[in-house]
Amino acid sequence: MPVPTEELKLEIVNAATGKTLGAKAEPGADGALVVRDFPEGGPSPEQWQLAPVQTARDGQAYVIRNAVSGKVLDDPAAADRGVRQWAATAGQEHQQWHLVPVEDEAGLYFIEGTTDGAVLDLADPGEEDTQVVLREHDDSAESQRWRFVPAEPERISDPALRWAPLDHWNGRRSWRLVRPTALRPAPGATPCFSDMLLVLDRFGSDRDAGGWKSDGTNRSWSGQPGWWAGLGDRFLADTAEAGRKDIVGLKPAKGAVTSSSRGDGTFDDEERVLHQPAPSSRPADLWTLVDLTGDGRPDVVVLAADGVRVSTQDEDGTFSPAGGELVLEAFGHSQQGGGWLADEHPRFLADTTGDGRLDIVGCHDDGVRVSLQDQDGTFAPIADEPVLRAFGHDEKAGGWLAEKHPRFLADTTGDGRLDIVGCHDDGVWVSLQDQDGTFSDPLYILDDFGVDQGWSSAEEHPRFLLRTTDGGAVDIAGFGPQGLVVSRGRGDGTFEPSQLVLNDFGLTQGWTSEKHLRLLADVTGDGNPDIVGFGDEGVWVSHNRGDGQFEQAQLVCRGFGYHEDAGGWRVDRHPRFLADITGDGRVDIVGFGGPGVYVARNLFRRFRTR
Repeated sequence: MPVPTEELKLEIVNAATGKTLGAKAEPGADGALVVRDFPEGGPSPEQWQLAPVQTARDGQAYVIRNAVSGKVLDDPAAADRGVRQWAATAGQEHQQWHLVPVEDEAGLYFIEGTTDGAVLDLADPGEEDTQVVLREHDDSAESQRWRFVPAEPERISDPALRWAPLDHWNGRRSWRLVRPTALRPAPGATPCFSDMLLVLDRFGSDRDAGGWKSDGTNRSWSGQPGWWAGLGDRFLADTAEAGRKDIVGLKPAKGAVTSSSRGDGTFDDEERVLHQPAPSSRPADLWTLVDLTGDGRPDVVVLAADGVRVSTQDEDGTFSPAGGELVLEAFGHSQQGGGWLADEHPRFLADTTGDGRLDIVGCHDDGVRVSLQDQDGTFAPIADEPVLRAFGHDEKAGGWLAEKHPRFLADTTGDGRLDIVGCHDDGVWVSLQDQDGTFSDPLYILDDFGVDQGWSSAEEHPRFLLRTTDGGAVDIAGFGPQGLVVSRGRGDGTFEPSQLVLNDFGLTQGWTSEKHLRLLADVTGDGNPDIVGFGDEGVWVSHNRGDGQFEQAQLVCRGFGYHEDAGGWRVDRHPRFLADITGDGRVDIVGFGGPGVYVARNLFRRFRTR
């Protein structure tokens, strides 16, 4: 593991004793530090943060700061060489430390003072409060080895207590406290969601609810237009220009079926056929509903075997033609359609030129292919050669793998044209689009968000390109090994060095792609993306403060979670979405469970506990 970043809160543990660095059980005025046990139910161990500094003597060092008091690790040069925590003084070498990895011991470090090279050690290992001192480096001394353990994130919520009747054999009744499904956040906390309710006994994975099964081709849990769904997938889309999202599911025989939102958090009991499949449809076809032409009505777009098929929506709400019109003999999964594979070749629907019409962009073996849509709604044939020999699957085009190297289309310069951004092994690459629609050769701009920096896969570490601050440029944000990492966009196609903005929702805190979903979405309606995580206990939200910083996570709904008492939701069987199903402008939680469709309404109220 690399040296942890500045924003991460850490416990510093001695390798020889397993005890944690902190103040004495009864701290004194001298600020002396010891290692000691912190039993469960007692005070929590001290948490520390590492702030990198540049020293005049030998370059990189760290100030080790108490995350609560702000005091720093200090060498007072006392006779007993005791180490203390003391008020920070800028530029003082006796408060600066080197973190030296122990050779062949992953995750262990020597903490070395920059003044004389002495390292942190224990005065008398074994006692309850063992003083921390500085001693000459001894490579064989285990007491001089330290481990940096990310602290448990602070999370807040207050269950709303409820009573339930208990009937007795003699006819009497008493009352008992029951474990609630609803939560009342801490005073002033926001947002809040209603209880999780079963609103429709269809579109579920149980046999009685339709026995829906996904084939796994939908690699996005956002439910946003432009992302592709396969047979068995369920998602949400505004199918009738009503300003709220309906349920859409893809059935092998019927095609796209829907259950319309009633506007009150429920859906029509009966499903109806939205769009019939073409006779030539195949299980590998990918579907989406999206407004292609900017007329306000969604169209059905299918990446079929022979290419791109489109069914436009008429004024009466029907889609024609029934099987879709072949508008482009490209981007399909047969040899006739170009041999595009879902697990190798990402394809996008996006307005690349700023003219209000969606174009088709794909990353094939040899690089990037683009088909622009003109004013007549016609897609131009793709050229014989790629528009950019990069971001492709083959080695000559960069060796980009869909499971490891996410690619995005985003306007990183503010000129209204979309650029190509990709996260490869070594970090982030960007290809800018000029006024002529030409993409420049990719530039390596950031040494983070890549496999080499611990971002092992696109599924394990979701990454996003979006604005995290009011009026800012597009940023890169992702759930890395330690938590949410953000690199601020400069507005010129480059990005600032990445920062860990919240040490939560990462692998270190127990979030894994096999059990949990993590999204960035605006749940309060203030225009800023918040963090939403479907964890073990339910749905956690970390609110964006508006400046790109995030509050500590709150448990806002005790449902849709991995644990059985939170519903026993599974990533591979139970898709969950954030979507506005009421038309009030705020996203609700919608999940497709075993028995059917569950909903938790976004209440957006400020509750106070009593």
